Amino acid sequence: LIMSSDYSQIELRIFAHLSEEKALMDAFNHNIDIHTKTAMDIFKVTKEDVTKNMRRQAKAVNFGILYGISAYGLAEDLGISPKEAKKFIETYFETYPGIKEYMNKTIEKAYSEGSVKTIMNRSRTIEELSSSNYMQRSMGERMALNTPIQGSSADILKKAMIEIDKSFIENNLKSTMLLQVHDELIFNVLSEEKEIVEKIVKNIMENTIKLNVPLEVDIQFGKSWYEAK
Repeated sequence: LIMSSDYSQIELRIFAHLSEEKALMDAFNHNIDIHTKTAMDIFKVTKEDVTKNMRRQAKAVNFGILYGISAYGLAEDLGISPKEAKKFIETYFETYPGIKEYMNKTIEKAYSEGSVKTIMNRSRTIEELSSSNYMQRSMGERMALNTPIQGSSADILKKAMIEIDKSFIENNLKSTMLLQVHDELIFNVLSEEKEIVEKIVKNIMENTIKLNVPLEVDIQFGKSWYEAK
């Protein structure tokens, strides 16, 4: 069998952990859908009144903020005017003030140190921040915001892979880890080892690091990767 084990919204969970924004942490800690929660907060409606379109817009804002998206970029993604998109972003920061504070501090520290670090202290130098060109500096600021999140996601996944490999050897398993794709690990699993492999992988991936919010892994099986998705 092919087994797909995929981290659920790991970057947003890391974002909640690093920013220590209480509303985001509470949502993840109480297993509330983060995009629905954001839609409720931005549009000031109850959970029952959140439409699919509201959730879609909230999702675009949630992920857009991670990448330092501009009002123009968000407007393009959502098919709305830049003025409306700007209001979305402003409302988001008013709703989650801890995020704006975290982003400002991260950029400020990046300018002062010339680099940023991941959760496991891997460092990335950002030369663009010292550029005299505004566009280059803006790109550097986006890198400063995004690197600790995407880089930390990579740290966590690589640590989990090492621990899974070690556990497979210790348990004399013949199943193998085939591939890593973004936040997902793909395994070739013998039918008779299905239960133990699933247990090992889920346990390690969800507990390889302790964050302020839980890590969640979705596991699916199939005769092919397509079927497992």
